[in-house]
Amino acid sequence: MNPMEKAGWSPLPHSDEDLERAENAPDTPQTRASTYRLAWNDVDFMTRRELRAVRLQLELLKPEMILAERGIRSTVVMFGGARIPEPGGDAWAAKNETQKRNLEKNSRYYEEARKFARLCSQQAAASYYREYVVVTGGGPGVMEAGNRGADDVGAPSIGLNIVLPHEQAPNAFVSPELCFNFHYFAIRKMHFIMRAKAVAVFPGGFGTMDEFFETLTLIQTGRMERVPVILFGSEFWHRALDLDFLAEQGTISPGDQHIINYADTAAEAWDVISAFYGIDQPV
Repeated sequence: MNPMEKAGWSPLPHSDEDLERAENAPDTPQTRASTYRLAWNDVDFMTRRELRAVRLQLELLKPEMILAERGIRSTVVMFGGARIPEPGGDAWAAKNETQKRNLEKNSRYYEEARKFARLCSQQAAASYYREYVVVTGGGPGVMEAGNRGADDVGAPSIGLNIVLPHEQAPNAFVSPELCFNFHYFAIRKMHFIMRAKAVAVFPGGFGTMDEFFETLTLIQTGRMERVPVILFGSEFWHRALDLDFLAEQGTISPGDQHIINYADTAAEAWDVISAFYGIDQPV
C-alpha cells in the first residue's frame, strides 16, 4: 500500500515517534531540565492551574474517543448510593443503629439494581453491545450492583470513577477497558448523559441527587431530549422529594413532575423503557 493511502499517514513525525526520540536523547544537564520535556509529556506542566482548560478538554475527549472506537452508541445510566450494601452485606457507612437498620432495609435496591442491569444488558446483546450499555459511577453500592448485573450475563459495562479525598477504587465488575477516572465532576456528568437512552436513579445521597437534578434540569429546559427518567423506590423518593409541593408553590410547572417515572422493581423499570422505545421483544 502506498504510504499516502494509510489511514492517518502524515509526512510529519507522529507524537509517539518524537516521544521515543526525546526519551533516547543523550543524558546531559540540558536534556534533564524540566523545560526540555515535551509539553504534553510534562506532568508538572500539564497540572499547572493555567492548563485547566486543556485538562477539561482531555477529560472530555479520552472517554469519548474510546467509547466511539468501541462502537457504543447509547447507554442506560444507573445513579445510586455508594453506601447501600448488598443483601446480607456489611452496612459499613452506618453511624448509628437507625442508619444501620435503614441501610440494611434499603439493601433490596442493590438486588433490584443488579436485576435491572441484567435486563438492560440482555437487550444490549441484541445490538452487539452498542445500545443500552450499562454505565455507573464505578464505585461501591448501587454502582457495583449495576456493573455486577451486566457481568452476570457476560456483558460489558462502563464505570466513570472520580478521584475523591477518601480512596475510592473502581468496583471489580466494571469492564477494565471501559473503566475511566475523572478529576472534574462536571465532565464526568457530561459523559453520563451524552449517550443516555434512559436514566435510573436509585436511593442515594447528595451525589445521586446532584446527578439526578442535573439530568432533570436539562430535560425540563429543553437542553436534552426527553428520555425515561426512573426513580427506583417510590416510598423513598416521595419522602425525599416533594415535587408536588414545588408545583403547588409555582416554582416548577404543573407538568414538570411528570418527566419522572417511579418503579419498585427491575421489571417495572424495564417496562417503562420498552414502552417508551417500542421494544417488542421482552428480555
